[in-house]
Amino acid sequence: MSYSVTTTATDDYAPHERVELWRERTNAYQSALDVRCPSPEDFHGTMIRQYSGAYQLVSYWSSETHYLRTPDLVRREPDEDYRLLIPLYGAAGLVTDRSEATVRPGTGALLTIAQPCRFTQSGPLRAVLLTIPAREVPGPYPASCFFDLTKGLGRLVSAMIGVLRDERDELTAAQFDAACDRLTELVRMLIKGAEQPGAAGRLAEVEADIRRYVRRNIADPELNGSAVAHGLGWSLRQVQLALQQAGTTPRELIREERLRLARERLRDPGHRHVPITDIGHATGFPSSSAFSAAYRRRFGETPRDTRRRALEDTA
Repeated sequence: MSYSVTTTATDDYAPHERVELWRERTNAYQSALDVRCPSPEDFHGTMIRQYSGAYQLVSYWSSETHYLRTPDLVRREPDEDYRLLIPLYGAAGLVTDRSEATVRPGTGALLTIAQPCRFTQSGPLRAVLLTIPAREVPGPYPASCFFDLTKGLGRLVSAMIGVLRDERDELTAAQFDAACDRLTELVRMLIKGAEQPGAAGRLAEVEADIRRYVRRNIADPELNGSAVAHGLGWSLRQVQLALQQAGTTPRELIREERLRLARERLRDPGHRHVPITDIGHATGFPSSSAFSAAYRRRFGETPRDTRRRALEDTA
């Protein structure tokens, strides 16, 4: 599926149609939600959706609106994916069975709607909402996690999403997905920092060093946890501990990085004439069958499918 940008503005519709339009778009872009507008006769909203099939970024502004995810809706339409919510103006109240919080500009929240919840904006709200596939955040993580986006890694995440939003009309599907992949990686590091603010900073740095080393040596078919530890001058136990805190193992991380790089090359117009088998070998897979099987398990499609969609997007 190719990358698309879709804009919905309620002011293009008659007043009596606006709330229903907003409800329909919200349910189509997110999941089954009960949408309530306290002042339907004076409702206004604009929604811009960037969508590639792998990721979705929705930038929106609206009048006061309340969103409710009831147990019936959760059972009827389960949704395990995460949402990264970043308010730009106004505030949003988030309530679940286990927590209650208010998110304001300068903060962000990673949420799941796999459970009943309530999302309330008591006034106008401008925000962005990035949908991250559940497989990209291999927890277990809490049902909601809150971040400071005014400094450090949080500020970098906020800035990247801002650029992704502002450059929406200049991106291809491959570029949009690659940017979202990197954002997701940074969000995973933010989660670890929020869970363990003392030790997580150093462990997150170790994890980042491990990933960089793996990417530099990705073509080596013998790459494993021991080789990574030796190359970085650390013990295997140190590498294992850092990755355990990140919810993965050396073997899983190496496989993930191989597959991510392979997907980037399959999407890259500069690699369109490189045989798929060669891309598999160059990213460390011992055979084309092993590459194809691992790729299909990870992304739900074959390497050939990914290349075909990328070529269609640039045609």
